[in-house]
Amino acid sequence: MTTTALNNVAGAATTSGATAGAKQSNAADMSERFLKLLVTQLQNQDPLNPMENAELTSQMAQINTVTGIEKLNTSMQSIGDGFAQMQLLQGTNLVGRSVMLDGNNLFVGEEGKAYAGYELSSAASNVRIEVLNAAGVTIDTISAGEKGSGRQSFDWTPPVGVATNGLTFRVTGTSGGSTVQAKPLTFDAVTAINNNGGTLTLELASGQQVPYSQVRAIS
Repeated sequence: MTTTALNNVAGAATTSGATAGAKQSNAADMSERFLKLLVTQLQNQDPLNPMENAELTSQMAQINTVTGIEKLNTSMQSIGDGFAQMQLLQGTNLVGRSVMLDGNNLFVGEEGKAYAGYELSSAASNVRIEVLNAAGVTIDTISAGEKGSGRQSFDWTPPVGVATNGLTFRVTGTSGGSTVQAKPLTFDAVTAINNNGGTLTLELASGQQVPYSQVRAIS
């Protein structure tokens, strides 16, 4: 067997080890097959033109590369599995707690009060919060007064007889006659977690499922 043929075998093995989705052989099997080919080549080489040390070293380096790739893949898989388990374990501590997310939904808890927040792009001399019903009609207004830039929170108790399904809120901030950008933030309770597809997902009391990466704060 020629050096070129052996190089082709090693190259194919390296490509197989590096390409996901291709059918791969076990690294030990590939190493054994490669060494058999190498020994066969050494036994059948031209005595007058033997393989040089540099060529032999190159062949051995290639099989070490194949084996190294297999070991690296195994190590990365182990690290990934360990991270997923650690993330799931941490996620169990969130069950029963409230998380802050981007959104303007307003949920009234069992104690009869709703909690939410907003984030101001800059300080505002006056902040007004409007509570809207499921039809989008304003049913209450909260004057929050002067607020600094950054994240703020508020609570709201619905008036007696007001339906609390489908509530949302709207925040308006002003400063010196100019509008201050306000991003609404909603609170929701975590009822369960799952790790489907390798992504930690929170199941919320509102029925939503959101990735943990979308959580802005935990309370």
